[in-house]
Amino acid sequence: MNLSASFPVLSKYTYLNTANSGLLSIEVAKWRTQHDQLFIDGASAFRMEQSPFIESLRANVADFFKADFANVFLTQNFSFGLNTLLDGLPKTHRFLLLNNEYPSIDYQIISRGFAHFKVDLDEHVEDNILAAIEKYQPTAFAFSVVQYISGYRINPEFIKKLKQNYPDLLLIGDGTQFCGTTDFDFKNSGLDALIASAYKWLLAGYGTAFVLLSDQLYHQLYQDRKDTPLPNTPFLKGKKQLAFCFEPGHLDTLNFGSFNESLHFIKSVGISEIERKTQELCKLARIKLNDRGLLPDYLTNQQYASTIMSMSLNQAMVDKLDDARILCSPRGTGTRISFHFYNTEDDLQKLLDVLDGKKI
Repeated sequence: MNLSASFPVLSKYTYLNTANSGLLSIEVAKWRTQHDQLFIDGASAFRMEQSPFIESLRANVADFFKADFANVFLTQNFSFGLNTLLDGLPKTHRFLLLNNEYPSIDYQIISRGFAHFKVDLDEHVEDNILAAIEKYQPTAFAFSVVQYISGYRINPEFIKKLKQNYPDLLLIGDGTQFCGTTDFDFKNSGLDALIASAYKWLLAGYGTAFVLLSDQLYHQLYQDRKDTPLPNTPFLKGKKQLAFCFEPGHLDTLNFGSFNESLHFIKSVGISEIERKTQELCKLARIKLNDRGLLPDYLTNQQYASTIMSMSLNQAMVDKLDDARILCSPRGTGTRISFHFYNTEDDLQKLLDVLDGKKI
């Protein structure tokens, strides 16, 4: 699968940095140019078509992630979506969190004064979570489906069992480092919320995100506003209460249209094919890095693994990667790499050659 024509940056760099930012395809860039020309030519007449335009994206997201259309909301980024969700919950909720979690999860929950408890994320994370649930009796568990530093992916079967065994426990997932890597069925996942920015693995560009809600959580949010009449202005007619919360004001057709185009592009490649290709490449990468002592066993042998890995490298080696035009990111105490469907075994081999001290 040669994608250099769609992603010109691949001819300039070995791009192992999708976990930082996904690539913008030539196809999406062409659509953005056409969009702006239509806006230039039509101005307000062009914007009058916003509603069906946005609803087509909502339907596309619902179809792609197998979620209910009515429970899909579009927002600018993960943090805005999570903040809005948290503000709709009673302050009596008690949250379970993971140590070294993505800061936008921790801070937003803790700063709002929610009671919270933390557990370690290590090779015993599932036992740690179960023990904490029994000890602290949390009412909500918020976590990244894929951890942004280590790349650890929470076992999807474990999530389902959590929901089966603790049906009243709200499970709130950050899918930013997950969505776009795997064929995913939200309604059968056990999650009550999946919130994700789309500029990474979904290749949609910045300013794009979405919120998927279970019926259980949908009917719990913003109960304190139920008695407040909704606006009856004609252009807002039919807009639901939660839409006023998650989608206040106007939504940008350039950004969300780019998201829609990127979903079409990913569908044309095939999410199952993307998952197959990236899992094969990442499995090989994990074995090779583990052989070099750069990846622990518990991350190498995960049954359900992500497309992200973190290596402990000294600064001299980080500089060598930079000199070899291999793009990656410092995260935590390591150097994070990530592989998407536009990466190849040649990219992995170049990384290994640099790590092994070979001349490039």
